[in-house]
Amino acid sequence: MEVRDPIVGAIQVEEGERAIVDHPYVQRLRGVRATGFSSMAFPSATHTRYGHSLGVMHLAGKAFDTAFDSWSFRGPGARARFRAAVRLAALCHDLGHSPFSHCTEFAMPPLSDLGCRWLAQTTSRKATHEDYTIAVLENTSLNERIHQVSPCGARHVAALISPEVDPGDDFFVDGDLDYRRVLSQIVSSELDVDRLDYLVRDSYFSGAKYGQIDVPWLIAHLRAVPVGGLVHLGLDARALYAFDDFLIARHHMFLMVYFHHKSVIYEELLRRWVADPQTEWALSADLERYLWQDDLDLLSALRASDSPWARRIVERRPYRRLLEVHGDPSQVDLSGEAAALTEAGIDPIVAGATGRLSRYEAYGQKRKRAPSIMVVDTLAGKVRRQPELPGMPAPEPVRPLNRATRVFERYAEAQRVARIFVPPQDIPRARKVLGLSA
Repeated sequence: MEVRDPIVGAIQVEEGERAIVDHPYVQRLRGVRATGFSSMAFPSATHTRYGHSLGVMHLAGKAFDTAFDSWSFRGPGARARFRAAVRLAALCHDLGHSPFSHCTEFAMPPLSDLGCRWLAQTTSRKATHEDYTIAVLENTSLNERIHQVSPCGARHVAALISPEVDPGDDFFVDGDLDYRRVLSQIVSSELDVDRLDYLVRDSYFSGAKYGQIDVPWLIAHLRAVPVGGLVHLGLDARALYAFDDFLIARHHMFLMVYFHHKSVIYEELLRRWVADPQTEWALSADLERYLWQDDLDLLSALRASDSPWARRIVERRPYRRLLEVHGDPSQVDLSGEAAALTEAGIDPIVAGATGRLSRYEAYGQKRKRAPSIMVVDTLAGKVRRQPELPGMPAPEPVRPLNRATRVFERYAEAQRVARIFVPPQDIPRARKVLGLSA
């Protein structure tokens, strides 16, 4: 089966994969917008998690084929089973997203309610969309479907999505090498196919140009790198500038698109509606019920509600932005202004968001979630080269990403965006309270 896509082109869906693509829990993603309330600021940003997931599967296959282009696997069928597993993990990585994607993740129940035996779970924390994904793979008919049509099992797919899942066997071992790390890095890492798809896709549908990155060049320079019995994902040093551009593009997309003030205020109104004791709608830990909880389900509940917060969302009458500041998180504090407005009888909504260049890498620090991408210097010894960066060691044949680029150091400080919103009719009075110019 071939699917046409405006971002990645023609997507080939193999026969076994088609049975999984057609499964209800994958089809559910047709009803979940990829960027939540972004369409309030960018009218065309109404694309879904379904199209994104197909795109990520396509890119995962291309990334695998490039990284292992000249690789010799030991066991018969190893290449086919690894490729099938990474493509299915890419397809299924977003199964657990709630209505309007990240906008409602705050309303998820405790992780313990999902009953995920595969997770080394901390029961006191809230579930995330990734936890729901693992629960769907473990506890629904999708589990059996994967076993029926694929050379891998649902648990192997889950093990590439979450580091907390133990695959339970030696599925990822071939010869004396373990391939789980490189396959999981293709799906989730500093340079994963999830980001390579959503940045370009969100940029295309929003009309913002920040996310236009050189995906073909980056994928063409991926490499498999064995280190100490584990195979890592590597990037040829010739693509480092494209990688720097990719990271900065993502950073700017967060600040200018995903944190747009119009999107943020609708999310805050939604929080108030969910917190209202009169609100009956809630995200369910029952996966059969969750199957039908998509954007339409949430919008129907909002339209049926008499809550003033629901009415503001449905009728598109949000609070308006009064004040916005950018800077280091330690320097951006609007609590004093909010208190002054409250004292004056004005209801403020304070919302903040922190953008970081990377959630995986920090210059001079160990990765918190996953091992580093390795940089491969294929030109070492072939041409005379000076050290790439002043004050850093000369290029090595293989080295961690943060030793090959200074982009992490240059953007090490988090960028905080803090805003105050108030009811539209209170804008003139609120400006006077805070001494703001008209």
